[in-house]
Amino acid sequence: MKVLHVTPSFYPATFWGGPIFSTKAICDGIAAAPDFSLRVLTTDAAGPAVRDRLRRVPLPYRVDYTRRIAGHSIAPGLLARLPAAMLWADVVHLTGTYSFPTLPVLGLARALRKPVVWSPRGALQATQDWPAAPRLRAKQAFEQAANLLRPAQTILHVTAPIEAAASRARLPDIQVTVIPNCVTIPPVTKRPYRPQGALRLMYLGRLHPKKGVDLLIAAMAALPVHVTLDIYGTGIPAHEAGLRAAAAGDPRIRFHGDVQASAKARAFGRADLCVLPSHSENFGITVAEALAHRVPVLTTTDTPWRRLAMMAAGACIDPACDDLAEAILRLGAGDLAAMGARGRDWMIRDFAPDAMVAGFASLYRSLATGEPQMVNA
Repeated sequence: MKVLHVTPSFYPATFWGGPIFSTKAICDGIAAAPDFSLRVLTTDAAGPAVRDRLRRVPLPYRVDYTRRIAGHSIAPGLLARLPAAMLWADVVHLTGTYSFPTLPVLGLARALRKPVVWSPRGALQATQDWPAAPRLRAKQAFEQAANLLRPAQTILHVTAPIEAAASRARLPDIQVTVIPNCVTIPPVTKRPYRPQGALRLMYLGRLHPKKGVDLLIAAMAALPVHVTLDIYGTGIPAHEAGLRAAAAGDPRIRFHGDVQASAKARAFGRADLCVLPSHSENFGITVAEALAHRVPVLTTTDTPWRRLAMMAAGACIDPACDDLAEAILRLGAGDLAAMGARGRDWMIRDFAPDAMVAGFASLYRSLATGEPQMVNA
């Protein structure tokens, strides 16, 4: 079976955060699965500026990186290659929402009668749930166009029920299926918690207004001197500059930029508690990664991680009425080692890569053969 994955950006474009790793995990798994052939059609965008171009890395499947000439993903070369690529494919998997490839892919798939799996990666949810989401009227018009253009055989892929509900509010007539992201489980290594009485907080992810990092920096002013905060990630330069300015007077807050691979593992190894105070998350891969590294997590009810307390691996708070600093101290005073161990066990049990790959393989096969869809959201 031949699967074409079209996405506005692809690995190693890590500036764009969790969706880059999630999309690559899908492609890695499907490319290695029996009876599947995979191609990826994308752009060379490594960041928001046109000059930000990828340094390509070898991958075990074909990836066509086309030249981005404007915006985040405007690439005429992608459109030029799209018809032949879609004629080759049995199923088209589209990632992204308000981006350059979306409408052409949906329209051409309808014309060529190709089934589509569409992964919005939280964009529909953020528009629905986040009051400060920009360009709401333009996004509504984009959604209406997408709904008109898409083929009847379109399945919207989401990663959690919370994303399914919000996405359906934007596109009420579309079929939806939930396949959670996966997380790689690292080997167990010795690690201390709260060394010499310190409480080491970490944030890892994009520096974007919806992530609530400003709330975390503000909370540090109410936390005692033994609490430190390490911030890992990059983002829109103006927003990042504002965050750095807000933290400039506090030496306990340190910015480290982007970290990957072994540097990311070391970052988790130096943290006692991971804090993700987001206003909207479709999945929040940082939460899964932290738990896999035995780091308890504090996040918000605007993410799909409300089971943290039930699993005794962290906590969720309501950012509208709960005090972030108090929640940090309360969770930090608990048995962090035990919480971390329970979190890792949870990730092994429910978020292993094999289950995710099997879910997509089954979805692709059913679309290609025209079998009735079992929609689970």
